[in-house]
Amino acid sequence: MDRQEKLLQEITRRHFFKNTGFGIGALALSSLINERLLAGSESSNPLAPKPPHFTPKVKNIIYLFMAGAPSQLDLFDYKPKLNELNEKKIPEEIIKGERFAFIKGVPEILGSPHAFRKRGRSGLEISSLLPNLTEVVDEITIIKSMYTEQFNHAPAQIFMNTGHQLIGRPSMGSWMTYGLGSENSDLPGFVVLISGKQPDGGKSCWSSGFLPSVYQGVELRSQGDPVLYVSNPRGVDREVRRDSLDALRDLNRMELERAADPEISTRIAAYEMAYRMQSSVPELTEISKEPESIHKMYGTEPGKTSFANNCLLARRLVERGVRFVQLYHWGWDTHGTSKDTDIVTGLQKRCAETDQASAALIRDLRQRGLLDSTLVIWGGEFGRTPMNEKRNNSTFLGRDHHPRAFSIWMAGAGIKKGFSLGETDELGYNAVVDRVHVHDLHATILHLMGLDHTKLTYRFQGREFRLTDVEGNLVTKVLS
Repeated sequence: MDRQEKLLQEITRRHFFKNTGFGIGALALSSLINERLLAGSESSNPLAPKPPHFTPKVKNIIYLFMAGAPSQLDLFDYKPKLNELNEKKIPEEIIKGERFAFIKGVPEILGSPHAFRKRGRSGLEISSLLPNLTEVVDEITIIKSMYTEQFNHAPAQIFMNTGHQLIGRPSMGSWMTYGLGSENSDLPGFVVLISGKQPDGGKSCWSSGFLPSVYQGVELRSQGDPVLYVSNPRGVDREVRRDSLDALRDLNRMELERAADPEISTRIAAYEMAYRMQSSVPELTEISKEPESIHKMYGTEPGKTSFANNCLLARRLVERGVRFVQLYHWGWDTHGTSKDTDIVTGLQKRCAETDQASAALIRDLRQRGLLDSTLVIWGGEFGRTPMNEKRNNSTFLGRDHHPRAFSIWMAGAGIKKGFSLGETDELGYNAVVDRVHVHDLHATILHLMGLDHTKLTYRFQGREFRLTDVEGNLVTKVLS
């Protein structure tokens, strides 16, 4: 008799009708015979390490998510033709039938106000806005031919993080911890760090979706308690807390045996993790103890909320075996409706906030031997148009949302160094050579972690789901 049959026999007729009722009995039964759902009750630690499908090249991921969509045409994808045709109307046949978020009519082409130059031994062209990245350019691969179907921020960010534009699907970090577990029992396997506002997609970007909630991303804060509600209430010492958790654990295990609900395992694991984090998290987040040379390299200011602090904290997290660390930095939405949102002052400001720390992260990981096992990803949810938006006849230079072409970069384990993949047309409007869809990127990231994207599945509502849904091809050209 297999595990599923044994569990079903343990559920008595009275228990069945008590917990399902007649009206939803069929739905409840379908969940009871879900093998993946029942599997959650097998282990008291759902985050225990699990074997990959094959030998991985990457152990940890740091994803630097630039919420708002950086302008690829002013940072990575140099197009001399844009400067040549600056302020001329774009040919109508190029945008015929196109739908933009804000552009109306036939807009003018917008050249980049920033200088580009070939950098490093690799000769990759990088904007003058990223002087620090140019110093590590021979460590990175730039993909210039990314594309997506989403052109509004919230659905595009959710799509980039979960493989689907609607809320309710598990995020990439959740899939990683579901598939591989965690290598540190005292810290979450998936950690989220935010500088500035939350992304438009909100917490759905790091949600566990229909996976057990133990795989949800955990936010760490730079000020106050690093994690909300981890500290003991006033008057409760560590010994009392331990006794309370022991009693609660015993009650939860009794309920787990009765109901076979994986969320009860999640609850047990969450309480135990919170207890252990009371010791591990304060030490982890005390970045002030880092040497002065490290603070200078990153540009950190201990005690403040900043992208630089979060980059340093990300390095400390992967040092301790955290599987997936995701940083969100908001403010890249350069529509040109004000000085702070144009591609001159606004974009320069965003780059100044992130460039030094992004490059420092690569150098720091490299000098510690961690770049050989860590993948760093930098990018947003879509690109920007090669035309000037001029919303309400604004005099500031700005670009509208553009899903047809955008750029990201990656560095670290399993990735070619000093390499550029893909091309856009002469105006940077369409990705035309070696096009890489969001699902292709996800398939490649999972592959580097030793996971076959077609086999990492979870049964929900009668079918097998995966991060790449029903698409996704491995981008072999970027692999070392």
